[in-house]
Amino acid sequence: MTKPPLPPAPGADTHASLALVGTAVALPGGQHADELASPEDATRWLIEHDLVPHETTLLTYCQTQLTGLRAHLRALFDAHVAGEAPPETALDAVNSALRKAPSARTLRHDAQTGFRRETAHPVTQLVEHAMAQISEDAATLLAGDEADLLARCEAPACDRIFLRTHARRRWCSTRCGDRVRAARAYANQTRR
Repeated sequence: MTKPPLPPAPGADTHASLALVGTAVALPGGQHADELASPEDATRWLIEHDLVPHETTLLTYCQTQLTGLRAHLRALFDAHVAGEAPPETALDAVNSALRKAPSARTLRHDAQTGFRRETAHPVTQLVEHAMAQISEDAATLLAGDEADLLARCEAPACDRIFLRTHARRRWCSTRCGDRVRAARAYANQTRR
């Protein structure tokens, strides 16, 4: 598994869609990191985000579906941050993911725990259900009150999207902010 190169961007802890988009990042020096590089990595990510049961095992096809959704969500977030119209293919893909899982949660009863609500879906549709949940999160984020807080990290070579938790916040992490400040200090030093 590829270890996350940076801590989660602000907002990724509460929005699965931002967390998914943040699984592929550009790094300094033209390098890229992908936390979903294999079916095992994708399975682990979905389990860690409570989107599939712990006993889930994804195949390459499922991993490809998830990384495809990630690309479409990235296109939607990029368009929003840039103030542009999103690509129709990205909108269609997210809407398709939203339609693939039932939205009504049924009532279940267990002798040990009592009543609970859950979304019924066949085991073969675990990835579709997870993608629907992620897409629902993205739709709520892009159409909701937090949409204006979405921003792209202003550090060179970083392409992460995050929620601006402070009006003056310009970077997705302390690491990116430190890198920008160090470069600025070095440039000032060499000018003198």
